[in-house]
Amino acid sequence: MSYLLFTTLFLAGLALAVRPLLARRALAWPAETPDAHDDVARAVSSLRDLEFARAAGTIAPADHERLRTLLERGAFVPSRETRSAPAPWRTLALASLLAGVAVVLVVIELPRAAGDRAPGESITGTVPAGPTTSELEGRAKASPRDVPTLLALADAYVSEDRVTEAVATYQAVLAIDKESVPALNGIGFMLFRSGELAGARVAADRVLTLRPRDADALFLKGLIQYRSEDWRGAVDTWTVYLDVGEFHPGAAMVRPLYEDAKKKAGL
Repeated sequence: MSYLLFTTLFLAGLALAVRPLLARRALAWPAETPDAHDDVARAVSSLRDLEFARAAGTIAPADHERLRTLLERGAFVPSRETRSAPAPWRTLALASLLAGVAVVLVVIELPRAAGDRAPGESITGTVPAGPTTSELEGRAKASPRDVPTLLALADAYVSEDRVTEAVATYQAVLAIDKESVPALNGIGFMLFRSGELAGARVAADRVLTLRPRDADALFLKGLIQYRSEDWRGAVDTWTVYLDVGEFHPGAAMVRPLYEDAKKKAGL
């Protein structure tokens, strides 16, 4: 819709700008420009007649001088100055209008096309396809200590609900880097899904020791406390979580549970 509006305004402005150039103008009579040489010829002829009149004594000396001065001016072609005409105000106004419309459309459309998209999403609105699980397994075998590849493989196992393989891969990451926050969070969520609340709590607390305001760990710890009916603890944990994780994927789920925990805690 914006592009159609811009095209319409552009064509309308172009038509208004070109119209004065294409419109027929009435030419004043005579149609041909008078020739300056004719004026010079008449002036020279008049000067000759004036000299004859002076020689014959039929004109007073004062009148002779005055008329001669006037006729001599007409005997020379005046030099015409070429002045650069300023641009018509209508053209300047239309150009400013079109430039303003273009700027407004760019300001409006550019954030939609380039800025307002999810991380990793291309400007066309499609998310580039990532490597498959089998490709990640091949890379992990080729580079068994490549932590980013191992984490990506573990996440792929989680998306395919392959819990055992995911936990084993997260443990392989922790064997390389025992303070890997993504691996600790991953194991914590897998343990929580399996009903191992104590082990999940240990993983979440370990992350919060390393990173006290980690949104994933706060989210998980609050769920564990809520499931364990530790209402006040859930409220305290989720208060921090909702502060730092306002846009976290789990925030919409936590808000009603948070209000419920507050009621049950008498807060």
